Amino acid sequence: MNNNEKMSFLKGKGAAVALVLCFVSVIAMVGAFTYNNYQKSMEQQLAEAEEQTEDLTKEESEATTTNDIVLPEAERNTSDTEEKEDEKEEAEEKTSEAETEESNTGDVTASGYTADVWFGEESILNWPASGSVLINYSMDQTVYFSTLEQYKYNPALIIGGEVGETIAASAPGIVTNVEQDAQTGLTVTLDMGNGYSAVYGQLKEVPVQIGDYVDTGATVGYLSEPTKYYSMEGPNLYFEILKDETPVNPLDFIEG
Repeated sequence: MNNNEKMSFLKGKGAAVALVLCFVSVIAMVGAFTYNNYQKSMEQQLAEAEEQTEDLTKEESEATTTNDIVLPEAERNTSDTEEKEDEKEEAEEKTSEAETEESNTGDVTASGYTADVWFGEESILNWPASGSVLINYSMDQTVYFSTLEQYKYNPALIIGGEVGETIAASAPGIVTNVEQDAQTGLTVTLDMGNGYSAVYGQLKEVPVQIGDYVDTGATVGYLSEPTKYYSMEGPNLYFEILKDETPVNPLDFIEG
């Protein structure tokens, strides 16, 4: 092989080597580019996966909190039923208490008879004893009491009578008090309704009890000997009418 042929061969071999190197370089560049894109894609996918994991964790946490507060349907129904039963029992207890209170105020008699009593300004009182007035009602000026030998206000009528005579109710009422008083002796109080009460004093052998209903003309007791505060006046009925605990004149309600 001559020199020219050697030079031509070397040039051809060099070109081939250069071409191979160029091809290798291109492949290396393509590989590097592909690797970089692949790495970025993997990083993006990892970031998205982490974000999805955080979202799922947050949703699970919210679901857990909600489940702690909201009862399942069956438990809610049971809870509602129990609340309704509690409300029903409470209402029944209040009704029972109201009935008991009504009974204690005397609206229900000992025999179970329910009575509505009412008394007003136009109502009429029957005369409760056989005698006449010994000492008049007087709350605007004093009147003289013989036994006490003094002048004083008088919140009631002092009506004469005979020992042992029947004292009848002047109007319907519920017995609210039966007591022994130093001045008026054995005394019975009737609630006539609408804030009105009637007080019958100087009695004995009282046949009624607290809570009893007493109709007009029914016996509230029998006239007793007078207490020492009325010894000079003789046997008498202490008859007082109250309106909202304030004495009023009984004669305003008695005809004739």
